[in-house]
Amino acid sequence: MTPKTVAVLGAGTMGNGIAQVFAQNGHQVVLRDLDQAILDRALGAIDKSLARLAEKGKIAAADREASMGRITTATDLAAAAPADVVVEAVVEKLEVKAEAFRELDRLTRPEAILASNTSSISITKLAAATKRPDKVIGMHFMNPVPLMVLVEVIRGQATSDETTRTVMELSRALGKTPVEVDDYPGFVSNRVLMPMINEAIYCVYEGVATPEAVDQVMKLGMNHPMGPLTLADFIGLDVCLAILNVLHDGLGDPKYRPCPLLKRMVDAGWLGRKSGRGFYRYDG
Repeated sequence: MTPKTVAVLGAGTMGNGIAQVFAQNGHQVVLRDLDQAILDRALGAIDKSLARLAEKGKIAAADREASMGRITTATDLAAAAPADVVVEAVVEKLEVKAEAFRELDRLTRPEAILASNTSSISITKLAAATKRPDKVIGMHFMNPVPLMVLVEVIRGQATSDETTRTVMELSRALGKTPVEVDDYPGFVSNRVLMPMINEAIYCVYEGVATPEAVDQVMKLGMNHPMGPLTLADFIGLDVCLAILNVLHDGLGDPKYRPCPLLKRMVDAGWLGRKSGRGFYRYDG
């Protein structure tokens, strides 16, 4: 199967980035969310992103218009029914994602591939909510989606070779580099990244150093493009906490225990860039 029509569930930062990349590469895209106002904001963000690419000469002005013309929006999940591939990018909660997969299984054609952009939740558990576990797979894009080349392709327990091959080829056709991994908590990206971020938070919690000092050490000493606490703010501290909880629950190892400071900051609503405050302030 060569997918042509794609549905993206969730029009947040990741969802609109995924929709943009598919549209740029010739796919007809249905972007679905619960609220038309969210969808309108997403279209605005996509248009701005394409405009920046056009200004830098990375795409032609005509390509910007053509890409926008390939994206339609919908608040009704039934709009995903004709899609060859659905990429789910809703909130990082198992119960919400599983319900989405149950409905997608009912609405879409049996041969359609159902992919999740989850950063940590079990693909096998999501597949179990459907009657086509062989066609359920993880397609974990990195933020910002239009610029980052990695796609972590996660095979669930029942994901077929054919589904994996199709998604690997599809990712390459988007100009991405797919890396196949198996379905274990955190996959590879977050199983390695989140303990580092958590340890950086412990350094602040225990008074070893300030956030600025921790980030400077990792940038200058380890050649990281941004420090782990700046990155945590960029990802969202609530997302970091959710992933660490998945790692801790799924692997049962105390090394994944979320730092109490991280929990307290999330409780306070200090979620990073999106809330205006995290380890740094973003409120101007």
